[in-house]
Amino acid sequence: MGETVDLNSSPDNAGVQPRAWHPGVALWLSAGVHVAAVIALFMKPRAWQWILAALVLNHVVLALIGLWPKSRSLGDNLLRLPDAAVNRNEISLTFDDGPDPDVTPQVLDILDAHHAKASFFVIGDKAAAHADLIREIVRRGHSIENHSCSHSNFYGFFAWTALLKDIGAAQEIIAGITGRAPAFFRSPMGIRNPLLDPVIARLGLRYITWTRRGFDTVAGDPAAVLERLTRNLSAGDILLLHDRRVRNRRALVLEVLPALLERIAAAGLKPVSLPQAMH
Repeated sequence: MGETVDLNSSPDNAGVQPRAWHPGVALWLSAGVHVAAVIALFMKPRAWQWILAALVLNHVVLALIGLWPKSRSLGDNLLRLPDAAVNRNEISLTFDDGPDPDVTPQVLDILDAHHAKASFFVIGDKAAAHADLIREIVRRGHSIENHSCSHSNFYGFFAWTALLKDIGAAQEIIAGITGRAPAFFRSPMGIRNPLLDPVIARLGLRYITWTRRGFDTVAGDPAAVLERLTRNLSAGDILLLHDRRVRNRRALVLEVLPALLERIAAAGLKPVSLPQAMH
């Protein structure tokens, strides 16, 4: 494992500082529901069953919103690159769930062959186990971003303290290996709960999903994955792939990526990492 660093004092963490948290519209509405419930309970205590049902419905709605990766109702969510990147004809390729010692090096070679840069949203535990591979990704000019430490299937149910511990641990692992703390966070499966945004704001992270994804971990047809990623392809797009195998199957990304990069080049677009796009 790489050396752990203090995220509040490391000079390499410059520019990744705690930021103000701005609750999304769904959270403001939820707060209003809770205030109204308190008032209603005070005025009509016998209607407590209906008041409780309204509160339960409120939380069900919040949970459903959290299952929609592109939603901005719970807080900021970067779906496309900024206008400056669009004007430069840039797009961003992002890879989740790595690093994988078999797949990731091949992805790096394909990117090199097409002079493309990307951002890798890595799992902290995997990064710690393959620190040399993380350093190789950075050496080749790509960025490492935060995709949680554990990638739990129950991430949407994590409490505030569990989220802070998990995401903060991934920050420390990555910063200890690369000397740079990630600036972006993407939650496992794109699922978020109302407690996530204040946590990543405290850690100085920006939440990001994608413009489109290829579903390369569930699909079996490379052509279908490529079509999803390139349909209406345009400057400013953020594309999602995965640099890992799924249940010992072939890694579809290795079949899709060369053709994808060729189509990107044919469209006159330039693949860059997220930090490059933001600057």
